[in-house]
Amino acid sequence: MNPPVQSSSSGSELQDVVATTPPATTIDDKAPANGVVDAGLKSLHHYRRALPSWRYKLRQALLPLVRWETPYLAAFQSAVRTPALDSYFAITANLGTHTFFMIGLPILFWCGFRGFGKGLVHILAQGVFFTGFLKDMCSLPRPLSPPLQRITMSGSAALEYGFPSTHSANAVSVTVYAILMLRSDANIYSPTTTLALEALAYFYAFSIVIGRLYCGMHGFLDVIIGSIMGAAISLVEFYYAPALEAWMYSSTYLAPLTIALIIVVLVRVHPEPADDCPCFDDSVAFAGVMIGLECGMWRFARFSKYASIYNGPNATFSLAAMGWTWSIVRVVFGVLMIFAWREVMKPTMLSFLPHLYRLLENVGLSLPRRFFMRASEYKDVPLHVRDDNLIPNVSELPKMVRSIRGPGRGRSVSIGPQSAADAYETLAYREQRRRESRGSDSGVRVKGSLASLREKAAADAEAVDEHSGGGKSSGIQSSRLAEFERMMGTGTVIAVPTNGSPSPESPVVEGVDGPDLYLGAGDELGEREVFSKLVRPRVRYDVEVVTKLVVYAGIAWLAVDLILETFELVGLGASHLALP
Repeated sequence: MNPPVQSSSSGSELQDVVATTPPATTIDDKAPANGVVDAGLKSLHHYRRALPSWRYKLRQALLPLVRWETPYLAAFQSAVRTPALDSYFAITANLGTHTFFMIGLPILFWCGFRGFGKGLVHILAQGVFFTGFLKDMCSLPRPLSPPLQRITMSGSAALEYGFPSTHSANAVSVTVYAILMLRSDANIYSPTTTLALEALAYFYAFSIVIGRLYCGMHGFLDVIIGSIMGAAISLVEFYYAPALEAWMYSSTYLAPLTIALIIVVLVRVHPEPADDCPCFDDSVAFAGVMIGLECGMWRFARFSKYASIYNGPNATFSLAAMGWTWSIVRVVFGVLMIFAWREVMKPTMLSFLPHLYRLLENVGLSLPRRFFMRASEYKDVPLHVRDDNLIPNVSELPKMVRSIRGPGRGRSVSIGPQSAADAYETLAYREQRRRESRGSDSGVRVKGSLASLREKAAADAEAVDEHSGGGKSSGIQSSRLAEFERMMGTGTVIAVPTNGSPSPESPVVEGVDGPDLYLGAGDELGEREVFSKLVRPRVRYDVEVVTKLVVYAGIAWLAVDLILETFELVGLGASHLALP
């Protein structure tokens, strides 16, 4: 169990009490510039400065909803949480991650499910790209912790913005697309099998979406919008992609080239985030996947002598005829080729591109993104840096196997800010609460505040309760919500080095092995003090954008084209399955 968070407020002051941790030094807003961030850089001004006016207004319009729903999310989490569900939702969240799909999707192409595999790549790539696009554009935080406790097996997930949920978009898009395929004329399964697969698809989507709420990683708004986006993407893919595919396969090389250029343009116009959020990294990787997929499938369909084995309704490939032994050997061989490509091409690009980028800088052609270090500011890029969350490095495979054998050990429960967006939101909510308190004392209410939304919800609940006669139950529920609301904005962070151990003063969360962040003292820390305690994202280099595009375009191209050709050359092919 995690240590309880106690908080209380009186007048305009908010005190946070955590007995196990000594109070940190308070930062004076009027201190000299060499010691403190200027008052103009405080949390409430950060997004006004960092975002264009229209994006800032959009964020401010949506932010009250994120704050309003947080106590309800905490109440839901508190009411249903058990150790078994903690492990279940932490583990099953991996089924909605990019890594799961990136490793699993190539197998569909090698086992004869080429059309279904291509459809899944399309919807997942679009889901990841456009949810990441909206995340960086809106720059909305995840629901506050505390009162929520975040349960995750991924250290990078909490560094991203919350709105909308990419997990939800992925899960719902896959579910909707699978159900549409099962209900189409191309379905080859019996009615009983079809019904079972549909039920499994619904359960998968429900489990992932509810799990994001349960784990404290997303709010209702995040999963609703993410789910709607996932469903819409799948509907467009199912009904319009066949016509686009037919046009591509009948066109010259200009068709895949045009699509590749459109994708590159979308990458270039991807919004700059207000904080160091890694959403863009995943968007770039999947953009590369789309480029490689379209170019590879076009080349294979137009020029490969083995195209008839895998393409079209009369494809001769049969998984049953191939046999499970050879099918597994093909999969292992193909995965090894993908890892080999990544292990060779990534260091090659990271070694070569900095020199090219420095030349471009010298002639004024550099187009750097925020939070990416320019080539002129570093000498070399570390070749073994963990630069993405899609396909792990070969050196990480033993760790992944151990986590699968003992998945509970990889789960962490964190309380308090985990990213710059979290910290800014904690400070901003604190400041808003002070303003509301002063406004209440003077008879002035801040328009559109959380307090006004809360009063309306309480009034509605009382009205319903008068008709239903459930006064006692309603009073308990209101007190719980009020307690969760008092906990909002009370979190501060004490950082533990990722390669070190907790200090003796740091409170340890029982049953959790080595979390990176702990709940600390809740006195009125200044912005510099709060941010100095965060575990910061790693340094990112400008050359990584092109590196990702090339590496992941190559992975997709290999999966849908060159690996299939290689199968035939090494004796693992399916040409013997062709009908005479």
